[in-house]
Amino acid sequence: MNRTIPRIGAAVVTITVFLFAVCMIVDFPFGSYLVCMFLPLGYIMMAVGFQYESCEERRVAANIGVVMAAVYAVLILLVYFAQTTTVRLDDLSEQALRILDFQRGGLLFNYDLLGYGMMALSTFFIGLSIVPNSKTDKWLKCLMLIHGIFFVSCFFLPMTGMFTSMASEEAGNGGTFALLGWCTYFFPIGILSYQHFLKA
Repeated sequence: MNRTIPRIGAAVVTITVFLFAVCMIVDFPFGSYLVCMFLPLGYIMMAVGFQYESCEERRVAANIGVVMAAVYAVLILLVYFAQTTTVRLDDLSEQALRILDFQRGGLLFNYDLLGYGMMALSTFFIGLSIVPNSKTDKWLKCLMLIHGIFFVSCFFLPMTGMFTSMASEEAGNGGTFALLGWCTYFFPIGILSYQHFLKA
């Protein structure tokens, strides 16, 4: 059970990242929001699996990674549950839409970026806790550590207004390409994590 649950979590991460990319390509926002609510659940299952197998000397790093994963999950679930319920179903004023609608680049868009910044920190600390026993584990550790760099852009760049302008309709497809780039990067992490727990 201690290996099966993280393996399922890694599979959920892999599948949801793929489906998220597909929804972005076919311009299906509701689908991308719905899929993104399952991604943090799978990621927490995966992160706790790495925490469970971490050695005592690296347990603090693993614990921090799990806590950051929980923060990420709370922020993301709040953002996308709002998009699939209140924003989609209620007749909101223009001011409320400016704040709540993800596609307007308002408050919830910034919370989304903060959430993925927390995820980046989580992968960094989880990566620190991994003791690689194979070539694929070395790649996994490296990808997770490098993914931690995303924290800087997700945390600080929203303060400059850069991402808000990318989210606006006038910005074209820049935001979509950025998200597809992230999917391309994170998809192998899901696959390598699944292989890791399968071998373990």
